[in-house]
Amino acid sequence: MVLITAFFPFPSWAADRPDLEALRSRIEALRVDIAGTEDARTEAREELRESERSISSANRELRELTQRRDAARSVLRSLAARKAAIASDMASKERDLGTMLAAMYRQGEPGHLRLLLSGSDPNQTARDLHYVAYILRAQGVLMETLRSDLADVRAIESEQLANTRQLAEIERSQKSHRAQLIEQQAARRKVLERVSAQLRTQRREVKNLERDESRLSRLVEELAKVIAATPTERGRTNEKLPEPTQTFRSFVNLKGSMRLPLRGVLTNRYGTSRADGGPNWKGLFIKALAGEEVKAVAAGRVVFADWMRGFGNLLILDHGSDYLTIYGYNESLLRSVGDEVRPGDAVATVGASGGGQETGLYFEMRHEGKAFDPEKWLLAR
Repeated sequence: MVLITAFFPFPSWAADRPDLEALRSRIEALRVDIAGTEDARTEAREELRESERSISSANRELRELTQRRDAARSVLRSLAARKAAIASDMASKERDLGTMLAAMYRQGEPGHLRLLLSGSDPNQTARDLHYVAYILRAQGVLMETLRSDLADVRAIESEQLANTRQLAEIERSQKSHRAQLIEQQAARRKVLERVSAQLRTQRREVKNLERDESRLSRLVEELAKVIAATPTERGRTNEKLPEPTQTFRSFVNLKGSMRLPLRGVLTNRYGTSRADGGPNWKGLFIKALAGEEVKAVAAGRVVFADWMRGFGNLLILDHGSDYLTIYGYNESLLRSVGDEVRPGDAVATVGASGGGQETGLYFEMRHEGKAFDPEKWLLAR
């Protein structure tokens, strides 16, 4: 006991007691701070949800703007083709008119009176007059047609100019939406990084303090035992320490022929353990680039399309017979509740919503509410 009492005299233990109390007070204060940070994170998650909903909406609008722009360009191409056709027709009519004028020149362009007084054969004169009248009428018709064609060309040019202006406005609107989207994404990252960093720091400090508390508590408890068991005479030594503490066919018929909704790398599979020690994976995580289209694996109806905690922008398809497919972590949702989809229809775009660290798709399949391994349904390679 001499060694124990010499190394851990009573005053030392008495000095450790206030340190332990101070440490516990510090831990309790930190836990209160963490509770406040958790509330802040809840608020940040709400902001994140709204941000990601806005991003989804903005992406959908961008997609619609792109379709409108493509349609406008198609109209411009059609107008250009019509203009070229009219120009070709005008050139042809001008050639015909030139031919007629040349014929009149060769005839000397005789007037009606000159033909009548020429003393020629009356029948020939009648034929000549008829020919001249025909030429003049044809000339008038051609000139009127040319004037009409010219008016058509001018109308087309005006329409083309209006479409060009509309296209420019669409382009400006698209750039504005893209800038808004980038700003929203940056705001989302800042919110996520700030709250996550704060929680990591606080939890790390609590864990360190808890380890310190555990070590100090064991020491204090051991010292208390030693002091309580100390006999009046010295010479005994206590060496014991405390023990450490599709086409629209039945969904079930797709088994063995189904394809995944996205090209990418499967980094997590059904039934495998999570790196953070959480419950095993109930689906697949397919790593892919942000913005890639996510396809419906089979025909179905959208029964959920909204932001959900832990899954971000989430879409669920009902395929009948109690079969569901689930698509999570999306950047954008391209379909709404009630929409019917066909196999291969784009239903979302890849992202990292819900606080994900990597861009990709979380894909899950369920029957009667229970998850099962999607890979068993895949087309054999």
